[in-house]
Amino acid sequence: MKLFTRKANPVQLQWLIWGLVLTTLFFSSLPPYGWKQAGVYSIVNVLFYAIIIYGNIYFLLPRLYEKRYIIAYALSSVLLLAAAGTARGYLSSFIYNHYFAMRREPLTIRNLIYTSAAGVLIYLLSFVFRIALAYFSLKQHAEEMAAEKSRAELNLLKSQVQPHFLFNTLNNIYYEAYREAPQTAALIERLAEIMRYFVDESPKEAVLLVTEVQFLENYIALEKIRIRYELHLVFTKDYQPETRVPPMLLMPFVENIFKHGIDKSSRENDISISLQQEDSYLVFRTENRLHSPTAAGRGSGIDNLRKRLCLLFGNNFKLDIAPSGSCFTAFLKIPLP
Repeated sequence: MKLFTRKANPVQLQWLIWGLVLTTLFFSSLPPYGWKQAGVYSIVNVLFYAIIIYGNIYFLLPRLYEKRYIIAYALSSVLLLAAAGTARGYLSSFIYNHYFAMRREPLTIRNLIYTSAAGVLIYLLSFVFRIALAYFSLKQHAEEMAAEKSRAELNLLKSQVQPHFLFNTLNNIYYEAYREAPQTAALIERLAEIMRYFVDESPKEAVLLVTEVQFLENYIALEKIRIRYELHLVFTKDYQPETRVPPMLLMPFVENIFKHGIDKSSRENDISISLQQEDSYLVFRTENRLHSPTAAGRGSGIDNLRKRLCLLFGNNFKLDIAPSGSCFTAFLKIPLP
């Protein structure tokens, strides 16, 4: 049963078709010629059928017809039929006279014309053959894509199991830490929220700005614990609660501040972050003290952000990043949907 239920690919289907053609020719020639002569003639005929069909669909059509060389294609088709018919006539005559004929029979022009004309039907069938091959190839490709989609969905389900297991573990750690160190438990809760954002929100095309801001605040809270002295940070916000933005657009600015704009040995780490909704635009501005001139232009995340902004908004955005005196400022203005 597996032999009949297993799906064949286009190459296997071609072998099957040619096998059926060969079998049909053999049994139709068997009564008048006998099995030896019928077998040889069937092989010769199938060989020249294949020459005509594959010569047309794999050589003439792609190299001439599809490139709009119509006259050259027509002449080449006639030449193919004449050459194949003539070769078939000579080979059939040679085999018959040397192995099967009681007396030699000469090959006539009439026989050559007949064998060449007989190839016209095969030539026309080559178009049907090509359509069938294209159909089965397309069907196989569609099945492969469907199988790949199923594998991707399965892998996605598997990948979702791991984060949720981790979330559950973090929750258990949170409740244990809350008894002894409530401040540590609060940090664990923020970490869980950040991870949940990456899993649930970041793959979306747009998220609520409230969610994006909460993600930034959680990140800032976790970064603060790595700094020895108190951080002077002001985060002002003025926007509509229903406002939506593409995820992770604001994160590179805040990340760059903590990577390149903080001196852990200094008590003067002043950071200003402003998020304002102005008409149909969102304006985001950051400013931090410039401790090192070499840190002003650092951060590959900003380069990637610029490319993403171009893909999202074309030229309808403004991005300025530059040092200004002893401070480093970043400015982003994007349209809102």
